[in-house]
Amino acid sequence: MRIRYLPLVMAALAVAPLMPRLAGAQKTSKELIVYFGTYTDKSSKGIYLSRFDPATGKLGPVELAAETSNPSFLAADPAGRFLFAANEIGEYAGAKSGSVSSFAIDPQSGKLKPLNNVASRGADPCYLTVDRTGKHVLVANYSGGSVAVLPLSPDGMLGEASDFVQHLGSSVNKERQAEPHPHEVVPIPGGRFAVVADLGLDKLLVYRYNGETGKLTPNDPPAISITPGFGPRHLVLHPNGRFAYVINEMGNTFTAFAWEAKRGALQELQTVPTLPPGFKGEDATSEIAIHPSGRFLYGSNRGHDSIVVYAINPANGKLTYVEHVPTLGKEPRSFALDPTGRYLFAANQNSDSVVVFQVNPKTGRLAPTGQKLDVPAPVCVTFVAVR
Repeated sequence: MRIRYLPLVMAALAVAPLMPRLAGAQKTSKELIVYFGTYTDKSSKGIYLSRFDPATGKLGPVELAAETSNPSFLAADPAGRFLFAANEIGEYAGAKSGSVSSFAIDPQSGKLKPLNNVASRGADPCYLTVDRTGKHVLVANYSGGSVAVLPLSPDGMLGEASDFVQHLGSSVNKERQAEPHPHEVVPIPGGRFAVVADLGLDKLLVYRYNGETGKLTPNDPPAISITPGFGPRHLVLHPNGRFAYVINEMGNTFTAFAWEAKRGALQELQTVPTLPPGFKGEDATSEIAIHPSGRFLYGSNRGHDSIVVYAINPANGKLTYVEHVPTLGKEPRSFALDPTGRYLFAANQNSDSVVVFQVNPKTGRLAPTGQKLDVPAPVCVTFVAVR
């Protein structure tokens, strides 16, 4: 249920209005701290880190950054001073709720100092993000079927939810879609809208979002339906702000949309497979990312254990197949492009590894660098610039 990208440079948000995981992407050689969220039911203790130099592609050793329970999704504030974790648990403070943890980032070591924890207002939070103002954290509760907005103070402390929305309904798959399962909530940096991908409802729900008050209200139109049984998981917006792309976990597909920013409306353009022809095994897609150039779209397949690459036509938003690349591990639940767009980090949950690939800027193709990090049950990758 997860990855991660953090806002690094606020100016980039103006040209990437629905790309929180790539917000701040730019050409830079500045050293980065790479944080890894994990599941802690086995050997993991929490959040891990490594230092990364994008100029040379070299990685430092893996270190424990902070102990916390099931930090399955991570996000940082726009200034890179604080890191937030969705603690994917089913009970917190005696209620059926997960929690969200706040940490202060040491500017030199990258180690994390715990600040506070608050309820996510629903069980098993699987995604969170910080809005571009840095005033609120938005969280999607998978099992709880809900979305919450948490106020964020200047000192990094989280407050109790300023708003809460409970989804209702179901879809065609009685095992996976008997109830709502929000998998991602994305605030559009203009402060007017937030989009929620709900796997259980087969819908993308659009809310009007007030970044000052932290309030969500249904948009008109309030939602667009995905093909029944597809299970939308994550979405990204093209840097030109005209197209949105969704990866469908159960349908093993990408769906491309035209995005109308004025009304907050989506119109379906195309659906393409994430799996190669003839693949007969079980698979579930997971993460999606768009290259900072806007030329390429990436998605992960769990089962086929690969990254699929498509080229994007910037004129009409449509996709053309490029390649499939093995992630050299099992269950790539998450992956992330570094802010320069030169490297892709694939987090293989079931083989306890993060494998690094180099990105060809002309073709979008991936090539293994030979670098692999040993990280227990990695399910999220987030970059923060060293201050």
